[in-house]
Amino acid sequence: MKKRLILLAGLCWLTGSPAAQNNDGDVSPPFSVNEGTMIGLGGYHIGNSYLSPSTDPTTSYTGTGLRVINERMKLLNPHLSSQQILHVDFSLTRNPAITISAISGIIDYTYTFHFRYYPSERLKLLAGPSLRGMFGFIYNTQAANNPTALNADIDLNLSVGALYTLWLRNWPLTFRCQADAPFAGVLFAPDFGQSYYEIFGLGNMTDVVRFGSLHNKQALRSYLTVDLPVAGFTVRTGYVNNLYYTDINNIKTHHVSHSFMIGLVKEFVSFSGKRLKKRHLYQSAYY
Repeated sequence: MKKRLILLAGLCWLTGSPAAQNNDGDVSPPFSVNEGTMIGLGGYHIGNSYLSPSTDPTTSYTGTGLRVINERMKLLNPHLSSQQILHVDFSLTRNPAITISAISGIIDYTYTFHFRYYPSERLKLLAGPSLRGMFGFIYNTQAANNPTALNADIDLNLSVGALYTLWLRNWPLTFRCQADAPFAGVLFAPDFGQSYYEIFGLGNMTDVVRFGSLHNKQALRSYLTVDLPVAGFTVRTGYVNNLYYTDINNIKTHHVSHSFMIGLVKEFVSFSGKRLKKRHLYQSAYY
């Protein structure tokens, strides 16, 4: 009886192991999770005619912002991968006359499925749909009637990208180019002159949630990054560009930023959290 229990436990361990066997009896490396966290600074250009209805709505408040990005990518099968990206950024900007300041903050989360194509051993092409949710605010430090404007979106996006590994002697450099753009969604959009007290205090929520598409909203987020090994670590550095424009209910907004990022990357098997260093022992969505 004892031998049978030991044999059964051994079979359960083998079948439950992340390294599955293929039809030829060879052990396939497990799928790993590639996770990177970057932090960066950049320039911001922000405008919202809800806060300044008497001024030119194309006028930008300009300044500096801090951005933090956490990203996870994992293979679901050799031709499909998932990607999760969490963005948090804050900025302090001023009007052109440097007489008024504005504080803004945004948090958004994107979940993407990428279909994968392999034109060559070093090149991976990615394309697929994603779902993105965003919440943000802009606070005008000197506005009296409408000091705050809120932004809230839920979008369906199209995401395309490419990963390319270049070897410089024994140094692998992995370049990533990716662009995400929404094509349909809903967003919070108060009417011109409608106060937040009227919306939230009096409960007048009529028409504050509107359909958004290319006719009233244009947005694009682009990534250019490179991963390089440095003293036993993998460093990810690059550039992130964010473009966001809306024109709804006679209110125009824009949020444009350019950030230079740097951070660290780790590769691990999700069920154990163990960090992996030998790439031939696992299947990575990124490398």
